[in-house]
Formats: sequence, C-alpha cells, structure tokens
Amino acid sequence: MRLNKIKSLKDRFSYPQKVALLLLAGVITGLGVLFLYLLRMHTYIAGDDPSACVNCHIMAPYYATWSHSSHGRDATCNDCHVPNGNIASHYLFKGLDGMKHVAYFVTRSEHQSIKAEDPSAEVIMDNCIRCHRQLNTEFVKTGRIDYMEAKRGQGMACWDCHRNVPHGGGNSLSSTPWAETQVPIPPSPVPEWLQKLLGH
Repeated sequence: MRLNKIKSLKDRFSYPQKVALLLLAGVITGLGVLFLYLLRMHTYIAGDDPSACVNCHIMAPYYATWSHSSHGRDATCNDCHVPNGNIASHYLFKGLDGMKHVAYFVTRSEHQSIKAEDPSAEVIMDNCIRCHRQLNTEFVKTGRIDYMEAKRGQGMACWDCHRNVPHGGGNSLSSTPWAETQVPIPPSPVPEWLQKLLGH
C-alpha cells in the first residue's frame, strides 16, 4: 500500500516537471544562502568579534561606548549578552536572539535607543554576577540576586547603580553622533569580481 503511494507520487510529475522543480528548489536554496551571507550571518554564529555587531548601524553607539570603557579591554559582546554556562544554551540563545535582531533590522522596527528585553536582561545580569562573583560575594557582600528577583522589587539589578557600565551615557544615534566615526566599517560581503561586474 505504502509502496504504491510512493510510486504514484513518482509518476505524478513528468521528467521536465521534475527538472523544473529541482531547478526551482536549487534557486530558492541558493538565494536563501546568498541572503544569509549578505547579512553576514557567519560572523554572528561562528565569531566572537564585537565588530560583527556593528553590521547594523543602530549598534554603532553601543560599540563605540563599549570600546572606550573598561569592559572594552576585557569583555566581548558575547561575554555579557549571551549565556556562558554551557555551549548548547550559548548557541541556542545567540541564534534566537540574532534572528530576532535580523527581523527587527529587515522590517526596520528597531528602536533608536535599544533597551534589553527580559530574557536578555536576565542573561546580562547573570553574566555580571558570573564575572564579578568575588567582588559581589567577598568584598562588598551584596550577595547574589537574579534579574527576576530585582524585577519583583526584591533587590536591585546591577545597572540600577552601574547605569553607564559598559556603554556610557546616551546610546542612541542622535545622542552620540560621533559614534559612527568610531566603529570599524565591515567589509562588503559582495565579492570583488561581482562589484566590478556591477560597476561599483
């Protein structure tokens, strides 16, 4: 019975239709891969270089203020903004968060001044505590409180006191107009031969 169904599906399309469907699938796959390449998806997924974050111009103030802070010497974007407990949660969060950012960028719905949403804020605070554990538990003895407890009013989030760490004051393009001159311009992902062909 099952073999007959498979056979009937096979016989449903003529040879030219099968070739056309295969070509269409190849074109769609190729365009999808090209789209991901032009978005520089490989720099986000495989890399840890903070300059990948400025592929989107809205990130220029955050990159510029971070690079001039004490965190700019010792921490990358992923050290603070991605879970670092295990590799699975690291890449799962990074992938989901990255796709959310791509969706905001492609639909032009990003805010001029970005504020961390709850899942990101929780990760950021966990990373603050992870990196500053000795300071937090031995020197000032503030203990460990997580973001959700702070949100419920059972304590304070790290940035309630350390608002300007590590990104400085204003983090919008209008409040830091100099920022775009302070960030590395990512190279074009379009191959040189194609740029010449297109006359650029």
